[in-house]
Amino acid sequence: MKLLFKIAKNEFRHLFYSPIAWFLLIVFLVQCAIFYVIPVFHMALTQDMVLANNMHKGIVKLDPDPITVDVFLKGGLFPYAVSNLYLFVPLLTMGLISRETNNGTSRLLFSSPIRLREIVLGKYAGIMFFNLLLIGVTGIFMVTGAFNIRNIDYGLLLSATLGFYLIVCTCSAIGMYMSSLSNYQIVSALATFTVIFVLGRIGSLWQKYDIVRDLTYFLSLQNRTGKMLSGLITSKDVIYFLAVSGMFIGFTLVRLKNGRESKPWYVRMGRYAAVVAATLAVGYFSSRPTLTAYWDTTSNQRNTIHPRTQQILHELGDSSLEVTLYTNLLDQNAAAGLPEMRNSFYMARFWENYLRFRPDIRFRYVYYYDVDDRDSTVYKYLPGKNLHQIAAEVADGMDLDTAMFLPPAQIRRQVDLKGEGYRLVMRLRYKGRTQYLRTFADGFVWPDEMVVNAALRRLMGDQAPKYLFVTGQLERSIVTRGEREFSGPVSAKTGRRSLVNIGFDVDTVNLSLQDIPPGITGLVLADPRMDLPPVVQEKLRKFIDGGGNMLLLGEPGKQYVMNPVLKQLGVQLRYGQLVQPTFDETPDMVRPYLTDSCASLGEELIMQGMRKAMEEGLKRDTASTLMPGATALEYADSVFSVTPLGMTMPGRTWLKAGRLVADSTLPPMDSAAGDAYQRSFPAIARLTRQIHGKEQRIIVCGDADFISNARAAGSFFGVSFYSWLSNNEFPVYTPVKAATDTELAITGDAAGVQKTVYLWVLPGILLAAGMIVLIRRKRK
Repeated sequence: MKLLFKIAKNEFRHLFYSPIAWFLLIVFLVQCAIFYVIPVFHMALTQDMVLANNMHKGIVKLDPDPITVDVFLKGGLFPYAVSNLYLFVPLLTMGLISRETNNGTSRLLFSSPIRLREIVLGKYAGIMFFNLLLIGVTGIFMVTGAFNIRNIDYGLLLSATLGFYLIVCTCSAIGMYMSSLSNYQIVSALATFTVIFVLGRIGSLWQKYDIVRDLTYFLSLQNRTGKMLSGLITSKDVIYFLAVSGMFIGFTLVRLKNGRESKPWYVRMGRYAAVVAATLAVGYFSSRPTLTAYWDTTSNQRNTIHPRTQQILHELGDSSLEVTLYTNLLDQNAAAGLPEMRNSFYMARFWENYLRFRPDIRFRYVYYYDVDDRDSTVYKYLPGKNLHQIAAEVADGMDLDTAMFLPPAQIRRQVDLKGEGYRLVMRLRYKGRTQYLRTFADGFVWPDEMVVNAALRRLMGDQAPKYLFVTGQLERSIVTRGEREFSGPVSAKTGRRSLVNIGFDVDTVNLSLQDIPPGITGLVLADPRMDLPPVVQEKLRKFIDGGGNMLLLGEPGKQYVMNPVLKQLGVQLRYGQLVQPTFDETPDMVRPYLTDSCASLGEELIMQGMRKAMEEGLKRDTASTLMPGATALEYADSVFSVTPLGMTMPGRTWLKAGRLVADSTLPPMDSAAGDAYQRSFPAIARLTRQIHGKEQRIIVCGDADFISNARAAGSFFGVSFYSWLSNNEFPVYTPVKAATDTELAITGDAAGVQKTVYLWVLPGILLAAGMIVLIRRKRK
């Protein structure tokens, strides 16, 4: 062991006295400085400007981005350092072995009473010590970051540093082996560059072939650093780097041993094969889900599924969960479900988060092509061709074999996917029950935790809340796709936040012909445009008297339709229309602000921010929602406890009597004509009372458009209304813990000085130190 450390020390000294090593160290320092000090400088200037203009407000940020991630990840210091390793490692390692031959010391070294493995391990230890200097350079900026960033995420930096060091050492092992293959250092450097490049890209090669998919993905460097650079340390990634480093160290030993011994070719090749076999065996067993350990080092556990999700997975017990991915060649999301995306996109970015806590999930894959009989879109692009010919054309364009896709007749015999629109979908099977888990046409494709939790709870037999939407008097529809209708946020299977995808059952009921069934969660009366028949009013009266929960949405001009129902609640829609003149919008576009009572409706991000501000006694930005055409509410002597949820901006709104012409010159408020003014009007209110041993919950709104197809995406209320009415049992919210590293502790002026020091002064000092060391070394 002493000899090994002496060799390592000698190798480190040689690197330390090398002009190339000093040059690379300076370049690496400048590179890290660029990707640290420049972002911090601009952030500090922006923060100074914000504080100078908002110091007196004490604003709470509702959606803060963690600065540690912005500076050190997301294209920051560590990703660029890793991506540029191929520029540094080949030059550092090109002479590790070949230098002994070129200097004439190889015979003396290899004939000395030193074991071959001590020589190889000693040289590798020397380069590992030098790699610590690179870690020291990154450490300069991490220590600086600890002073620059309040509540910096130390855990994330720990994980990223470990990942960076492991990949540097792995690349160094590759470089050492390449150095043993040739006496020409430039050839060794080029070979090292080539191997690092190949291992960095091999994970995307031949992924469509089952035989080699897992092998090439395992060998890929690019698939191993991502998690650690984002704060998640996994045992299989750590073992991978150790195994690959060990493999190339083993190759170096075999190469040197074969060069000293006269053995048959099959013996020499057998040694290489043994090293490869041992590496693959270690890699295979270490990557099994049941044998993989995880450590999320981030302060807010951003890489770990929510505890509520973990609990649902735990409740599966001895899991028999089977997941079948059905990929339709003709679906717009087909690429995400193809074999070449299985490891990197389907498993790594989606299911691995759940396999961490439920490693015994089984996976199946079915590929097919089919379209709905009523869908003629696919035929328009390739006219004159039948479905089989169209599938062949599409497969050929994607370089796929048509034979791997089942035709419509075969897939329909296996499963009925018509209800899912023949889209990319997963079918979950558990203890004889099945449930579909849908994908979405957005950037991520795969369902998020809220959608997964809803599917799992249904799969386990949990009773889903059910809402009935009243029809018969031209109410808003939950099946048509017009911009005024409700299909998108309620029943659309393609909507990531539609009720049917986050755990609710929905249906319609025509109260002129049907009774309200018992056991429903709530009833929705959305903007009826005709007088409600007496039979309908009577059924609604009995439902309310029985303690039923309701969501009632009215519109200006139709107060006479809703008010007879609302009268029972002690609430009325005021006649007229709210007017809010602004520079950017027509006056019918009203923006009520959210009251503090909204904080208890659900766990949307805006409501989390409201609760945090209330708990800490801080002021916050005024959040609002857009109501395109709304009227005000009034309530007095109600048997319910009435709490406003949305109030118009104080002093900016009045209630105009009669018809408002929004696309013409706005007339001034005219009290003589019946216009009413008050400082603030309630536009949304919730009603509660204790009845029949439970709390009855009702929400009344003076507008129906703000949660319609056209507006629901921009409304904070789309899901929270239904969540609150169901006593917040659904959906299963999975809020991420807010990051605390959202503020810099450095001013713009200080950041400017820091920028100069790290970009010019420190590299200059390092250059001068290197010159002094090299000159003194040359004199000796």
